[in-house]
Amino acid sequence: MATVGFVGLGIMGRPMLKNLLKAGHTVVAYGRNAEKLEASVKDGAQRGASNSDVGARAEIIITMLPDGPEVEEVVLGANGILSGAKSGSLIIDMSSINPLVSQKIGAACAGKGVEFLDAPVSGGEPKAVDGTLAIMVGGKEEVFAKAEPILKCIGSSVTLTGPIGAGNTTKLANQIMVACNIAAMGEALTLATRCGLNPDVVVNAIKGGLAGSAVLNAKGPMLIARNFKPGFRINLHQKDLRNALQTAESNHVCLPITSLVQQMLSSLIADGKGDLDHSAIATFVEQASHVEVKAPSA
Repeated sequence: MATVGFVGLGIMGRPMLKNLLKAGHTVVAYGRNAEKLEASVKDGAQRGASNSDVGARAEIIITMLPDGPEVEEVVLGANGILSGAKSGSLIIDMSSINPLVSQKIGAACAGKGVEFLDAPVSGGEPKAVDGTLAIMVGGKEEVFAKAEPILKCIGSSVTLTGPIGAGNTTKLANQIMVACNIAAMGEALTLATRCGLNPDVVVNAIKGGLAGSAVLNAKGPMLIARNFKPGFRINLHQKDLRNALQTAESNHVCLPITSLVQQMLSSLIADGKGDLDHSAIATFVEQASHVEVKAPSA
C-alpha cells in the first residue's frame, strides 16, 4: 500500500480519492475549498496543510484540476507540490489540459528528480464513483509500470499512449468525439421529436445499430428526462475543445466540426448554461428549432 497525495477535490476528484481509500491506500488530501477538504477528511483522508505539504508527505501525488493554469500553480507555484516533493517521487496529473503544459510541467519535475505522468480520464462522475474511468497516460514506460497499480484503483482501462503529453492529446481526441456525438444526437432527436415521434422509442430503436454508442446510452436518457445535473460541465468541455483547437493550430490540422461545436458551447455558456451537464449541448439545436426533446405526456 502506498501513501498517495491528492490535490483537487471536485466532482471527479473526491470519488477518485475515495476509491484509493477503499483500496487500502493512505491518502493525504489538500484543496483550497475548506468544505470539500473537510468532506474528504471525513471520508478517511489525512489533512494536508498545503500543496507543498502533500508533496513532502506522499511518494505519489495525484492532481485533478480544471485546466493548465491551475495545474501549473499547484505543481510549480510558490509552495507548490514540487517545492515539497522528494527526489524519486511521482506526480500524476489527471487533469485534462493542453499537452504542451503537461510537457512543461514534466520538464520542471525532471529538473528536480521527480517523475511525471499526464493521465487524464474519461467517463464523468458516474465512472469516477464506481472506479471504472478510462485513463489515458503519457510518460515513460517504467514510470507507467510504477503508477499502474494505483491507477487501476480509479479506472478499469489504463493505457500508456506515448511520452509525456500523449495522454492529454488522446483525451482531446476523446473530447472531440464526445462533444460531436452529443451535438449529433441533439440534432437527430430534435428532428424525431418535431416529426411527432417518442424520443425514448427512437433511442431504443437506434442504440442496437451502428449509431449506438456509450454517448447515446448515457446522454440520451438525460436529455429526454431534462436531467442536466452536471457529471461533466459544459464549461469544462468548452475548455477541452479550446485546447484541442489550439493543439490543432500548432500542428497544422483542420478541425472544422470541432470548431463549429465549440461555437455552440460558447453560445450555451453565454446563455447561462455553462454549469449544466454536457448532455445539454443538445439544447442548442432545440432552441434554434423551438423544440424540446422529451417523452410525450401520458
